[in-house]
Amino acid sequence: MDVILEYQGQLLQGTWVTIQLAIFSLMFSVGFGLLGAWAKLSKNLVAQKTAAGYTTIVRGVPDLVLILLVFFGGQELANSIGAVTGLWEYAEISQFAAGVATIGVVFGGYMTETFRGAILSIPKGQIEAGVACGMNRVLIFRRIIGPQMVRYALPGFSNNWLVQIKSTALVSVIGLQDVVYNGFVAGRSTRLLFTFMFAVLMIYLLLTAISDLALRWLDRKYSKGIVVRPDDG
Repeated sequence: MDVILEYQGQLLQGTWVTIQLAIFSLMFSVGFGLLGAWAKLSKNLVAQKTAAGYTTIVRGVPDLVLILLVFFGGQELANSIGAVTGLWEYAEISQFAAGVATIGVVFGGYMTETFRGAILSIPKGQIEAGVACGMNRVLIFRRIIGPQMVRYALPGFSNNWLVQIKSTALVSVIGLQDVVYNGFVAGRSTRLLFTFMFAVLMIYLLLTAISDLALRWLDRKYSKGIVVRPDDG
């Protein structure tokens, strides 16, 4: 325990990086998810095919491969473009930016299906009633689609978020000093790798437990006034 206290600053710093990475990547994934759901539900065939290709690729390629591809391949591509155009001499993609972009894009594919399913669960009659009342698209989304979409999407969103928190551990392989990276370095330097990895495990359990409490609160908030009738018989 004493050795954990000795390295607590390093672990706390890594935990803060992990939290930031999770939150920023969540913002990206929600944005991509909403955009992907809109594209899949639109009448535009090009948008539908593009969204279908996006979800197929990000759900079919391992997250670690994409992180390595974005970090190393993206940096090489950016420098090649700079050399050809002369707009810049050297560009460097940070580990944090690569992690946020990759995790956000990957889980945006999962969020796409979550939001699409939630929107499809909303009775069409309610949307038609909004149109009949003279509501524009923005007002229909704000008053009818948005609140119900959140309620229907919460179970899938909760699962995606909890998995996304754990996926942040992958960025340690590209050198980002998150809680996994810092815990591993401390464990190697003290030859107490199991002790520090167990501490990292407990930190992730704490983060997921706090997230679970927040998600349960959201579920109660958006379920107010909803009457669940038992099945007949």
